[in-house]
Amino acid sequence: MARMYSRKKGKAGSKKPLEKKPTWVRHKPKEVEMLVVKLAKQGKPASQIGLELRDSYGIPEVKAIVKKKISKILEEKKLQKKLPEDLSALIKRSIAIRKHMQSNKHDKTAKRGLQLTDSKINRLAKYYKKTKKLPADWKYDPARAELLIE
Repeated sequence: MARMYSRKKGKAGSKKPLEKKPTWVRHKPKEVEMLVVKLAKQGKPASQIGLELRDSYGIPEVKAIVKKKISKILEEKKLQKKLPEDLSALIKRSIAIRKHMQSNKHDKTAKRGLQLTDSKINRLAKYYKKTKKLPADWKYDPARAELLIE
């Protein structure tokens, strides 16, 4: 199946290993959970926490050790952000493109990129409203977008 806004087909990726704890990991599930909470309190989102655990602590996959995803741990400890991480990243991208468009008014490629980004934001918001991760009356307003991002 082709991608939505390009005619590319995508690449085949590598498969993750089976859901077993690697033998060389010395961290206990409670220690990993505490590390996740510590990094979340430093203000890092779930994806950066996973990268930090992989690169600095040698923990390849949190779910294999703790039996819960990082986002589930953050949700239980009430450290989840108001906006989901992917939605906030798209809003940041939209803000950056709008800032670029103010100084480069005739940049048609950036205008197209802004249209695509805004449509992705609206599509993702529709999904999050349906799954009750966003309130039903939440609406994306480009004029107030910077207030949404902390």
